[in-house]
Amino acid sequence: MPADPLHRAGMPQRSTTSQPPSGSGASAIEVRRSSRRRRTVSAYREGDRTVVLIPARMSEAEEQRWVTVMLDKLAAQESKRVLGDDELTERAERLSAQYFDGRARPTSVRWVTNQNTRWGSCTPAEGSIRLSHRLQGMPEYVVDYVLLHELAHLLVPGHGPRFWRLLEAYPRTERARGYLEGVVAAERLPHLPGARGE
Repeated sequence: MPADPLHRAGMPQRSTTSQPPSGSGASAIEVRRSSRRRRTVSAYREGDRTVVLIPARMSEAEEQRWVTVMLDKLAAQESKRVLGDDELTERAERLSAQYFDGRARPTSVRWVTNQNTRWGSCTPAEGSIRLSHRLQGMPEYVVDYVLLHELAHLLVPGHGPRFWRLLEAYPRTERARGYLEGVVAAERLPHLPGARGE
């Protein structure tokens, strides 16, 4: 009898989905086991999910260890990647479609270097959004939150209840706000002199 075509093509033998460990950028992790995969482990983002591909023979403990390793690798790769202004605009359009039914339509989205006390700004009359260059290298979910925050201002001026209700649609709002608050708090810490001999 011929081999199962799904397994012959390297499709996963078993797939599990779980919530991520604290600190990861994805909302869910899907582990796919493959009988064709012998030693290699790989991972990639698929929408709002992280997919980790592992050999079928791996123990549960090895699986957990490799998931952590691969999440760290993906986060490191993403933090090095800087989006250009065109990519920011595309991302803003995608986020508007996903969370605001496409109602927030920016005319321009760009990085700026003159915003050192705020993460982003918006001029609703012009439809322009500017993000601080300090966001570059931060996790994607944080950049997405700031983009959504400014997109929401195209629909609702100010920070009243209606504004915050719009942002409730984004599942990582609180997490992103916490991340940014941590960055601000770290910047305010006193800079202590280095150890002796430095």
